Amino acid sequence: MKAVICPAFGHGLAVTDFPAPALRPGAVRIAVHAAGVNFADSLIAAGKYQEKMEPPFIPGMELAGTVLEVADDVTACRVGDRVMATVTGGAFAEEAVAEIGDVYHLPDTLDFVTAAGFPVAYGTSHLALTAKAGLKAGETLVVHGAAGGVGLTAVEVAKALGATVIATAGGPDKVAVALEHGADHGIDYKTEDIRGRIKALTGGRGAEVIYDPVGGAVFDASLRSVAADGRILVIGFASGTVPQIPANILLVKNITVIGFYWGAYRKLDPAMVRRSMTEALDWWAAGRLFPHVSRVMELSEAGAAIDLLTRRAVTGKIVLTTGR
Repeated sequence: MKAVICPAFGHGLAVTDFPAPALRPGAVRIAVHAAGVNFADSLIAAGKYQEKMEPPFIPGMELAGTVLEVADDVTACRVGDRVMATVTGGAFAEEAVAEIGDVYHLPDTLDFVTAAGFPVAYGTSHLALTAKAGLKAGETLVVHGAAGGVGLTAVEVAKALGATVIATAGGPDKVAVALEHGADHGIDYKTEDIRGRIKALTGGRGAEVIYDPVGGAVFDASLRSVAADGRILVIGFASGTVPQIPANILLVKNITVIGFYWGAYRKLDPAMVRRSMTEALDWWAAGRLFPHVSRVMELSEAGAAIDLLTRRAVTGKIVLTTGR
């Protein structure tokens, strides 16, 4: 099969012929039609992610396609089913093997490209905001990096929960995308002071919840603009800088800082992940979520796609197609 291979950490990606993965008990083989690209893919290829794979390996964490084969002990899927799935690597290929617990049937009206970019971003935001932060209707949520893959989904999930959303992004075009997806207010952090604007928009109170996939100076601004007894969700560090948190500020303001790595819950509490993903799909079917795929590229362009993400040159998701 054709696959994108990472031959060694930090040495680029190339499409080549590679053996198809073996089917194992409790799993299904999927003909991959499309695969979503995530910021984490750049870290995995560089050997800097929390879960390391041994080169040579096939990157890619999410995909959509049709079931080609099912293990003897699998009854929840049949050959020919349209599905999306998450995997621990292996999505950037013509075929992938996924655990049945990570496979979701697609509604007839959900196309493969849209579905391929759905699981990681919406899974992260839905579970983080509902199960971890407990975001409630009437609360104010700040979403940093709000035009990015996870950021846009956080905006939409928060609006579905009845929250007021303040979106921060780099540049007026990106702010406009966040507003189009439901944000109530936008802050261009390239020209505006994040802390000052959040305080002004909340009447000096600050935001009850802050969703931060950026880190660095943005996290520092969050500490000073979150409401007393508020919650900050640490989603990632797209800025490249991991913040060092001054505990005295947490103490004085009674702030809760919540680390959230969605991938870990696939093992820690797979039933919770499935409930969350099922609800997110139901919200999509009801017209409450609006996935934004800004670029569709070929499998051979995986390296270029990851470069676009790391340079923050796109909004929403990039999806690779295999030509199937």
